[in-house]
Amino acid sequence: MALLSENFPTPTLHLQTPPSNDQTFDLIPPHVKELWERWNTRGLILFSLSLQTFLILCAPLRKRTSRKFPIFLIWSAYLLADWTASFIVGLISSNQSKSDANVYLLAFWAPFLLIHLGGPDTITAFALEDNALWLRHLIGLLFQVVATVYVFIQTIPQNKLRVPAILMFLAGIIKYAERTRALYLASLGSFRASMLKEPDPGPDYAKLMEEFTCKKDAHLPTTIQLVNEPNQEWSPFTSTAKAGDLNQLEVVQYAFLYFNKFKGLIVDLIFSFKERNESRDFFLKRTPSDALKVIEVELNFIYEVLFTKVVVIHNIFGSIFRFISSCSVTVALVLFSRLDKTDFRKLDVRITYALLVGALALDFVSFSMTVFSDWTIATLIKDDSILATFFEYLLWLKRKRVSVHKKSPFSGLKKLDTPRIFRRWRESVSQFNLIAYCLSERIPTDDSRNTSVCCGCSFAWNKTVRLLRRIKDFVIDYLGAKEFFDDWKYVSRQPVFEKLWDLIFEEMLEKSKAAETVEITEEICSSRGSYVLKSMDLPSEIDIGELISDIDEVAFDESLMLWHIATELCYRDEQNTNTNVNDTGTSYREFSKVLSDYMLYLLVMLPSMMSAVAGIGEIRFRDTCAEAKKFFDRRRFSCTLDETIIMKGCREILAVNVTDANPVEVKGDKSKSVLFNGSLLAKKLKKYNEKWEIMSKVWIEMLGYAASHCRPDQHAQQVSKGGELITVVWLLMAHFGLGEQFQISEGHARAKLRVHK
Repeated sequence: MALLSENFPTPTLHLQTPPSNDQTFDLIPPHVKELWERWNTRGLILFSLSLQTFLILCAPLRKRTSRKFPIFLIWSAYLLADWTASFIVGLISSNQSKSDANVYLLAFWAPFLLIHLGGPDTITAFALEDNALWLRHLIGLLFQVVATVYVFIQTIPQNKLRVPAILMFLAGIIKYAERTRALYLASLGSFRASMLKEPDPGPDYAKLMEEFTCKKDAHLPTTIQLVNEPNQEWSPFTSTAKAGDLNQLEVVQYAFLYFNKFKGLIVDLIFSFKERNESRDFFLKRTPSDALKVIEVELNFIYEVLFTKVVVIHNIFGSIFRFISSCSVTVALVLFSRLDKTDFRKLDVRITYALLVGALALDFVSFSMTVFSDWTIATLIKDDSILATFFEYLLWLKRKRVSVHKKSPFSGLKKLDTPRIFRRWRESVSQFNLIAYCLSERIPTDDSRNTSVCCGCSFAWNKTVRLLRRIKDFVIDYLGAKEFFDDWKYVSRQPVFEKLWDLIFEEMLEKSKAAETVEITEEICSSRGSYVLKSMDLPSEIDIGELISDIDEVAFDESLMLWHIATELCYRDEQNTNTNVNDTGTSYREFSKVLSDYMLYLLVMLPSMMSAVAGIGEIRFRDTCAEAKKFFDRRRFSCTLDETIIMKGCREILAVNVTDANPVEVKGDKSKSVLFNGSLLAKKLKKYNEKWEIMSKVWIEMLGYAASHCRPDQHAQQVSKGGELITVVWLLMAHFGLGEQFQISEGHARAKLRVHK
């Protein structure tokens, strides 16, 4: 054993020692860390200032466009502005342990973040739901103030910037408090409470009956005599409403007047018939153009009240606090400029100047926007004042403008074409077409009887196309981006044509003239196509009852899709006919197509607006699309989309025999598809020469029905997304007295006790 151990020494285990800390691999290179340490606070605070500049200039654009991309940019900036400011406060606080003189300068930056958290005047809320979170912003204000004070206290007493910092701290608190109060006032609960009048117990009934009983017990011949109490409310329309055209100043002033009278529409308040008659009398004397101008400005007032600081600023206290805030920033800039800054880095001094000058510049922009706003013009400028001429010119620049449309099929028609920077809403209507959607959205399928497939492709290529389409659909659905994808690919936009608005206005005008009693008004507001059919002077050979059955005997969403399919089939059947768009019949045809695609867009792409009347619209739309796709697949239609393919597809649907057997009787009611029911309606309408006039007026009545039955808060929501034609129609109907919100028919009765001799 000893020999063995001498010849074969015992092996030893050599363990590798771990590397020292100096040899540890860093995932982030040191120079990147150093760059972040040097620029994190500086870069982010400049980024925060840039976000404030972007928001104050670009936020008003969201009331002028419905495009997803610019709205997404504004939404991103709105969220990043709050996050960035809060994050920077934490960075500044973590850097207070350093002994560098620049710590005092960083502490001076903290109050600027309160100003940034207060946000610009042009946007306080991105959506109505943000207003309901005003309490969260109030608590956030308290925490941010505490954090800022903590950062500031750490630098006392050596900090020679303490006086400018206190001034900026005061300005920051004012700005943040303005935003919190604006959110509180714009929350629907507070908004409703602010318009409620004092509780009205009415005449003292108990006292009257006690006196009556006493006199009866005394055997006095007493009766109760009722006398209507005179209405003491003052109104500028007690005599007659202004006749003739309105100038630009009058448009804003009347819009502000009716905004104050009817802003309760947003929160479902009720109105008296006196208010109805005053508004109705005024709008009955307006031209379609003047009525649209007034409504556009009125919607702009609604936007400003709900989504900006306008209510907080336009009062005496708001003006005083805004003056204090601006003076604080100005004095802080003067004090900082006179301060000895040799101990500070030049870069940090320049950034501080940028923050101070930026704060003053943003205040100046806000002040300019406030002075030249419609709100100021409506409340301060009088017709006989010296400034009236200047503001009349300013409003002339912002006036509604029209131009001649050059693209077919509407070439020659006048359209709303106000420059985007002056628009008060987007002045366009979105279009979504069921047949075009189904033709393009299909996934090619195999045909076991033939290896050829749609698009004329080989079988192998068809399988590849199907696979790619399914992967694309899965990714889009998984990311929740189908709404954005469909909006980008399938939604087009048409301008609002002056003649289309005239047609809508005249229809509502005639209904308003007919609505003399409560019963007739209720009938008009509850009709979705039948009232106008009954009131039209149509030839006797037209079976009105047959058409009304496709309106009143089905749900509204089913009726809408039936008439949409019928309109599309009839339109494509006449697509190649050479007609002049200025002819009345052709105008009816083109406007029927525009309104048809717009109403389907509301049903499919904006279901929240149609939720009160949509029913099972989504299920019905999906089932109809499934049947249409199956129909087009069997006929091997191309998946590429163009006008020729759409026209061919519509004519193929029309060629199917639907007259011998009702589609519902053959298919049953499990599937909610209405594709061939719509084809049946189209065949009925094709027999009539007046079909386009019928369809256009039915679509206008459907639009009015949807407008008056949409939830008011959804109308208010849309004014921050470019506005919708349906919201303009909703406000027009309210001013014409067409709605269910007018429920106070008379005032109190004044009771008197009369003792007979």
